[in-house]
Amino acid sequence: MSAPPLAFGAENPTADCIADSAGGLTFDLDAPGHGGEPAHWSAALVLRRRGATGEDEVRLPLTSNGEGRLRAVLPSTVALPEGRWDVHVACGEHAPQRLVPGVADLRSLVDRRPGPSTSPLAVRIPYATKHGNLSLRSWLRAPHAEAGDLLLEASGITGHGCLYRVGEPAAWLAEAVVEARLRRDDDVMVTAAVTPDGQDFTFFLSYDELCAPWHGGLDVWDLWLRGPEGTSPVRLARILDDVADKKQIFTYPARDVAASYAPARVSPYYTVDNDLSVRVDERPPVTA
Repeated sequence: MSAPPLAFGAENPTADCIADSAGGLTFDLDAPGHGGEPAHWSAALVLRRRGATGEDEVRLPLTSNGEGRLRAVLPSTVALPEGRWDVHVACGEHAPQRLVPGVADLRSLVDRRPGPSTSPLAVRIPYATKHGNLSLRSWLRAPHAEAGDLLLEASGITGHGCLYRVGEPAAWLAEAVVEARLRRDDDVMVTAAVTPDGQDFTFFLSYDELCAPWHGGLDVWDLWLRGPEGTSPVRLARILDDVADKKQIFTYPARDVAASYAPARVSPYYTVDNDLSVRVDERPPVTA
């Protein structure tokens, strides 16, 4: 299930990943060195945040896992700012090498429901880049509004969600609303009432309201959950599973709407950051 031991620098080594339900990750790999012993005391797994302007780097020591391999552990308590982190292995004076994804055990991330806490929610999902390298997608949110099932009905969208990382979620949601904010003009928004059920909630967005300011082309509405006065709004997102990029996986059909400006179509979607948004676009012409 894993690659044979490799001398450092021979080629990009393979790393297996195991995720735990708290947001921690364990990496097992066969390099650098042989037989599970580091080739140098400084051998480390190195995480570098993509696009960071400064030295945004986390180094995790590599030690023997007792089974002839090397292990690095990223606990959930180690803060990892939001973004995409490229995974390297470093040893001595050698330049760090990218790691290749091996076996990934992400079962603990499926249908994850974090326990009661007000500390930031740490989510890290390993994935293979388009070049076949190992990277992590990281989120760190408090509070967090997890988007659930979406139902595209005749007159609008019924959405479900769950609120995490607040002291009293039911009381917080009792004063909450969902805000759809027009991306091209933050001053334009549609507000939807929230129906709470413990830490779960539902809301309804009308197609007519979303289409009212539309005048052709593409409009995008970003969805936020706004709570009691004095709290910051929370972006609706779907991050509590094992899918790093939802945009191409969780897709929804477009609904035709007879908008006042012209025939339109409306469809929810997940952004590249797994945040929930809604598109309003022109309906394509019907071909004979």
